[in-house]
Amino acid sequence: MRIAVLGSGLMGRGAAFDLVRSPQVEEVLLVDNRRGQAQDLAEWLKSPKVKPVMADAESSEEMVGLLRDCDAAISCLPYRFNLMVAKYAIQARTNLCDLGGNIEVVKGELALSAEAKKAGVTIVPDCGLAPGMVSILVALGMERLKEVAEVHIRVGGLPQNPLPPLNYMLSFAVSGLINEYIEPCLVLRDGQLIQVAPLTEVEEINFPPPWGRLEAFQTSGGTSTLPFTYQGRIRKLDYKTIRYPGHCQIMKAMTDLGLASSEPVIVDGREVIPRDLLETLLFSHLPTSGPDVVLLRVTLQGKGKKLSYEMVDLFDPQTGLSAMMRTTAFSASIVAQMLGSGRINQMGVLPQELSVPPEEFCQELGRMGIRVEERWDS
Repeated sequence: MRIAVLGSGLMGRGAAFDLVRSPQVEEVLLVDNRRGQAQDLAEWLKSPKVKPVMADAESSEEMVGLLRDCDAAISCLPYRFNLMVAKYAIQARTNLCDLGGNIEVVKGELALSAEAKKAGVTIVPDCGLAPGMVSILVALGMERLKEVAEVHIRVGGLPQNPLPPLNYMLSFAVSGLINEYIEPCLVLRDGQLIQVAPLTEVEEINFPPPWGRLEAFQTSGGTSTLPFTYQGRIRKLDYKTIRYPGHCQIMKAMTDLGLASSEPVIVDGREVIPRDLLETLLFSHLPTSGPDVVLLRVTLQGKGKKLSYEMVDLFDPQTGLSAMMRTTAFSASIVAQMLGSGRINQMGVLPQELSVPPEEFCQELGRMGIRVEERWDS
């Protein structure tokens, strides 16, 4: 099996790391527009399976040519490239998954389903952690319970050693973080699709020591296609991000003041875009490395039964991979290998909750050392 990893940043690094360990994968193409970056990753991986390739993601000719000889590809590029890459994959007749992160881009990809089916390929968007892993866990829970009234998804990536004032570290692009904090959140309430404001509905959530009492609040993007898929079957569905207590209040104050706005303001006669300033300051002052933890809890409530999935994953000091890299990139690697091997054989552009075999996905997570615990409560 030959798989291309598009983008050799942090998530590309995590995906490639898992792919080279798989006996099913014979070759991994590391595709980046910076030859040095792909080469550095290849040298770090130290595997004869790896081939670094320089290519421009905006060059249709280059990308289609590269993808044509692959069984599958993973887009670890910023989400703005994913619709374009999906079109390349259809032209190349190559299966594709991506890390997603923006529902409007995903809708654009889903609109290509007939073209993908005609080309005989499968494209699965939003295959990271959240969206991604959580959607597959919801699908597994739906199989287990049969009748489900409510679904609640809680996920957060946190530093193990938090520092004030935000007690947070940048484990992915700061622009994506701000999007989660300012864009409307799609949920199901009383069976209806509605939007709620981000940074609202703060609740207390507890995990086993040493994490203890934390907070969770509304952020955008985490529900992905789930509200559309399960409307009519679920009365209530929502997603909240987990943070250390007090984080939401500080971020809401900043957004309420307009610091996340893309509308320019005049300061001393000069035009300034507040969001650009906020992104710069967050990137300058927040740590971007160090030991982290990813906390996850997906709860499904049925008739007299409650089923939950819980995960606590930690930074791996042996490999240097963060918990966020492991849980996000390894999830995408699993889906890519399922696509490349034909274990996902439905054609078209499909949400992960309707295409990825959930039992097998969880077994593969276990193989990678990511443990998801299933719990039943009556």
